[in-house]
Amino acid sequence: MAQKSSEIATAYRLEQFFDGIGMHLKDRRKKESFAMYAFGILGDGERKSAEPIAARACGDESRSAAMHQKLIYFLAHSRWDDRAVRMDAARYAIEAVQEREPITTWIIDDTGFLKQGTHSVGVQRQYTGSAGKITNCQVGVSLAVASSAEQIALDFELYLPESWTEDRARRREARIPDDVQFKTKTELALEMIKRAKEQGIPGDILLADSAYGDNTDFRNSIRSLGFDFAVGVHHTLGVLRLDRNDRINTKPQSAGEVVAALPKKAFRKITWRDGTKSKLCGRFCFVRVHTTHDDGIALALREPLWLVAEWPEGHEKPSKFVLTTLPRRMSKKQIVRILKERWRTERMYEDLKGELGLDHFEGRSFPGWHHHVSVVLCCYAFVVAERARAFPPSASRTSRHGALSVAA
Repeated sequence: MAQKSSEIATAYRLEQFFDGIGMHLKDRRKKESFAMYAFGILGDGERKSAEPIAARACGDESRSAAMHQKLIYFLAHSRWDDRAVRMDAARYAIEAVQEREPITTWIIDDTGFLKQGTHSVGVQRQYTGSAGKITNCQVGVSLAVASSAEQIALDFELYLPESWTEDRARRREARIPDDVQFKTKTELALEMIKRAKEQGIPGDILLADSAYGDNTDFRNSIRSLGFDFAVGVHHTLGVLRLDRNDRINTKPQSAGEVVAALPKKAFRKITWRDGTKSKLCGRFCFVRVHTTHDDGIALALREPLWLVAEWPEGHEKPSKFVLTTLPRRMSKKQIVRILKERWRTERMYEDLKGELGLDHFEGRSFPGWHHHVSVVLCCYAFVVAERARAFPPSASRTSRHGALSVAA
């Protein structure tokens, strides 16, 4: 009886959620198609693309082709505001999560969508961490916000290589809008961050890997927006080591050289959280530095930063480097815990792809890709909100995949 009541309550919240999203769709047919596609995303089917969703939705083979075409039109040709829909969904999840704990961090990352052919918008041979190599794929840049237990996928942008933005025939075939021009992944990330900042999304620490952290303009822009940052950097980053009073006391070196000169005792073991089988821990060192990039600011006037190096178990030397503005008053354990929040983004991608079909879109157009991603992000926002209501923060860390079924 209790389970039945819970299912009814969930169904009611889902209906209210879709009604709220529907305000941005306006047209009744768009609302119907959105709901049908979203229920297909949340359902049990293995494939979460238009054709199998249509087949499952109508249950009648003679009608499935017409239903399929209706969904294709909704994704590829209907006009609605992706950004407004995503932001509304994200606010819904943020409100539910913040009833338990605050949103503290923003996380920039990117993920690959593996493809076979050459016609899907943005596809080419390029590196993606999803495969760990150069392969034929699309790449999407994401912005997520996070509490200590949950991540909410806030926004996505499709990276378009110049082989697409400079090719008129490809642009026309993929229906890429005229105002969409080539932008680096870093530029796409900054645009998403600025939009979310203007919308008043909570959180004041930004995390990113070295693909973004090595970019001086990116770091400076993040700081000017009022964020602290903790970003990955390569060992080649130029730095000046500082003394206890944050004064320069050495010549310029690379981050790797500074860390290599430290004694082994400079690395201390820090546990950042309990894992499913054992405590998650590692060896870290902290060094105060200035960066040495040439941006017109005198070295002595630059903001002192922490260079954090991790020496993973089994490695011959430190191999992970992070640059952060997090203050000295924070404990080393607190800083490491914040740094490690970024790694949970991979679990978010696993949920979005494995459970909700983020990478199942089989269309080729620019609008279609963004519409599909928007519906998936809405579904994920509802799942996160249900998970936050159903599980306390400590349980959320160990019950993620089981909790996905709450909303489905």
